Amino acid sequence: MYARSLFPRDVFAELDRLQREMQQAFDTGPSIRGLTRGYPALNVGGTPTSVEIYAFAPGLDPATLDVQLEKGMLTLAGERKAPEVPEKATVHIGERFSGRFRRVVSLPDDVDPNAIEARYRDGVLHVSVRRKEEAQPRRIAIQ
Repeated sequence: MYARSLFPRDVFAELDRLQREMQQAFDTGPSIRGLTRGYPALNVGGTPTSVEIYAFAPGLDPATLDVQLEKGMLTLAGERKAPEVPEKATVHIGERFSGRFRRVVSLPDDVDPNAIEARYRDGVLHVSVRRKEEAQPRRIAIQ
């Protein structure tokens, strides 16, 4: 009977309440972008001959983008200007990201730092980094 007084009457209800409070503390709420970890949203993948990175950043001027590769780290940086709000207008919900951004992607050791291409088209920045020739698959002739 003494041990019962140390705990709330319904331990499971208390645990449920604590879990809800923790989830609310870390929940950023629903967003058009989903549960991305930063801006711009990235897709990173690979083929036998290259590593492909897609950054989804519509409405940017390609001149404001900065793509750098240093010591196996690919850095995508830039700035997205905030849209101008007309005078006497009120913004009720503003989910579109604006401001400076920077994303860093670690690349595998077998990429060639001299063979990198970047293109921006239709709001998507596509960066392709070729793998070194010796890292690419090759067919071995059987004797």
